[in-house]
Amino acid sequence: MLLSFSSRLLGLLTALVLLTMVRLYGLAGAALPDYDSVRNWQIVQEVATGRLTHLFHHGSPLFSLVYAPVAWITTDYRVFQHLNALGAVGAVGLLSAFISREARLPGWQAGLLVLLMGTSLLLTFSGRDFTMSSWSLLCFAGLLQAYYYRLRRPAANTLYRAVGWLVLGLCFNYKFLLVLPILAVLEWWQADGLLWRHGHWWRVAGLMAAPYLLLGTVGVLAGLPWYLWPAIYYKVAFPDAANAAGRAATIRPDGLYYLRYLWEFESVVVWLGLLGPLLLLPRLRRGTALPLEVYLAVWGWCLLAGMSLLVKAPRGLLWAYGLWYALALLQLRRLPAAALAALVLTAIGLNVARIQREIYAYAPTAYPAVAVWLQQHRAGPVASTIGIGLAPFRTPADSVQPIFLPQQVQALRRRGYRYLLLDGYWRVANVRTLEAWWHRPAVAVWREPQLTSPLLFLEHSEFTGLGYEQTLRLQHAASRDSTQLRLIELE
Repeated sequence: MLLSFSSRLLGLLTALVLLTMVRLYGLAGAALPDYDSVRNWQIVQEVATGRLTHLFHHGSPLFSLVYAPVAWITTDYRVFQHLNALGAVGAVGLLSAFISREARLPGWQAGLLVLLMGTSLLLTFSGRDFTMSSWSLLCFAGLLQAYYYRLRRPAANTLYRAVGWLVLGLCFNYKFLLVLPILAVLEWWQADGLLWRHGHWWRVAGLMAAPYLLLGTVGVLAGLPWYLWPAIYYKVAFPDAANAAGRAATIRPDGLYYLRYLWEFESVVVWLGLLGPLLLLPRLRRGTALPLEVYLAVWGWCLLAGMSLLVKAPRGLLWAYGLWYALALLQLRRLPAAALAALVLTAIGLNVARIQREIYAYAPTAYPAVAVWLQQHRAGPVASTIGIGLAPFRTPADSVQPIFLPQQVQALRRRGYRYLLLDGYWRVANVRTLEAWWHRPAVAVWREPQLTSPLLFLEHSEFTGLGYEQTLRLQHAASRDSTQLRLIELE
């Protein structure tokens, strides 16, 4: 038993080191990929100085509080980006350790599990930004494990441990509200009544309310409305107006969006993980413990079904990709060891090839060159069309002001702004109000490959409200631009 544990631990740690190299490769030369990443970096610095106005931005107060101490030491965005990337690796490690332990995988298979899951294209892409995705995935891995033990060993301690992970997840990402229906389905299937015995239900309710009361009080002391955090949930579900891209609704049923993404961007083994466990369903009976494979599959199926009803982006299934890769390996392990190793290593190699093609190839950024040009010309504050990717490369005194309407350009010119950066991010976000400026004569131009990345465009389809094909048509149009950053002088 001890030898098996040591072998598994060695396999996991070795694979995690290799995965860390894959995740961090080229990251130092990449910019923060999207508006939210830059905005989060700015908000963390505000919170670090005691300004809590945006503490509940995106309903994720703990994200800013966790990183605020880092901002006391450095404001270099690359430090935050790398720490977040390591958090995503930790999430893969936690999930892999749980699955390999329960499936009793030998060390070499545990290592393959880490690399197969960890080289998922979407998990790699989302693990290189500065959003809540990494911590969200870590909390989900913890919840998945803790709730599995609650089902296998029904007791107060296992129940409260699972609730603890759920509460922690809610402090990082409002999307943890979406797991409540899945937990309800699993509780119904378990049919042991644990939640309703001995007053557990009201203790669970108290635990879930605690962070809202505690952090809500912090917000009130900072001058924020007491209801601000839950109000963000309401605004996400029922936006009071269309966003800058014209998207107002949050419901957009489409059963093919995610399936098309899986087919065109992820490994073919995902389909084995997605569909294979269906063969186990006829043997199941309500009130009996779910086998590990079915337990993982239920989470994946429920996530796919639920997210197919909402506005979509590949990150909508962030929690499911690892499960499907893991399920694929669990089914392939029925093959002889040599065949299993050959198939999984081939799948990992193809995943890395996809990462090279879809992530590494777009990574080098030109924003530092823009910042140098502006500094040499003593430009002062600069306006930018939608995107604020330039902000981390400028000093705080030289702000980068995003604009969404032509009228804002005139107002900023009257305030002394000399330059407007025509940032191709407007194409990604599909905010076409400033499209006419794109053809103005420029004083300097640069290529920014990241702004033509198919994954970046697909990740913004939740913001734009566009479907899969419409989004990729936007990306194809953007890829035909010879430059993505155009600097014009305001006269």
